[in-house]
Amino acid sequence: MTANSTPTKAALRRFTLMLSGEDILDELDSRVGPSQGLPHERFLLGELVPLAPVLLLGQSNQSVNPEEDIACLQPVHLHATRDHLILMGQNQIDLTAEESDLLLKAALPFIEEDFQGSVLFHDRHYWFVPAGPFSSLATYSVDQAHGRNIDWWMPRDTDKEGIAKLWRKLQNEIQMLWHIGPVNEERAQRGMPSINSIWVSGIGKLNDVQTPTVLKQSQRLIGLHPILAGLGKLLSIPHEITLDDRHLTGAFAWLEQPQLAWPQLSAALRDKQLDEVAIIDFPKGKVRERIFSARDLNKKSWAFWKKSEPLTWKEITQG
Repeated sequence: MTANSTPTKAALRRFTLMLSGEDILDELDSRVGPSQGLPHERFLLGELVPLAPVLLLGQSNQSVNPEEDIACLQPVHLHATRDHLILMGQNQIDLTAEESDLLLKAALPFIEEDFQGSVLFHDRHYWFVPAGPFSSLATYSVDQAHGRNIDWWMPRDTDKEGIAKLWRKLQNEIQMLWHIGPVNEERAQRGMPSINSIWVSGIGKLNDVQTPTVLKQSQRLIGLHPILAGLGKLLSIPHEITLDDRHLTGAFAWLEQPQLAWPQLSAALRDKQLDEVAIIDFPKGKVRERIFSARDLNKKSWAFWKKSEPLTWKEITQG
């Protein structure tokens, strides 16, 4: 196993697997707030993390103005504890498409008035609108902020003061509107968490995307996350949802359960279908790339007369 690839190996049959990263805990004690974007979001999109236009590109068939700032809005549930509010993840609220449509219909006049533009596209979990007067807000994705005290993760001002206050005013108006609406009344009858707030994130433009070289050189992108669908369109690279044995060489994958793919990838190395598997992860928030070949699949041992055991996925990820 080597720490990084070398130019002489450019022609080798390689599969690249990216693992999700987490925030650096020490950073959360900083007075200036946490960094925008999870480590893997910054790796894929660049330090400005223009998530919204990439998601819009991936989920719609419409063209996206590369110079227009886009914002992503999401209906969410804020869970009240004794002394703070916690943002629940999208996979925890079981929002239906019909509920999302009704919530958007109710909030639409407020959204379009304050954003000074029309909603460009919406689906069950994501609503997209030109950011307009909110373009300068620093925001955090639901993926980054969920499960945490929202005090840390609320939008904040950057170069223009008062924009975060305008957002909170709009957010409060929509919260009150939804609180008395039929969607939450019906959800309460079913014992479901209320959709009691709206979240803004991902503000930026396509021209701010800075993709890494490994992505640009990939032959296909693999994974369920809608970021990959958008990057595939942006870079004109085919995008697939699931792993296919026939299309491993030159692929870049970001999988929800990468441990389930490791037996398939290690078998491809042993069978000489692949020469290398590159694993990109983010220990302590920093990018790390390690290269595995067939000879790296077993544990190293000084007892050379004993048959070596294969590395476990836990040993690989904690190495």
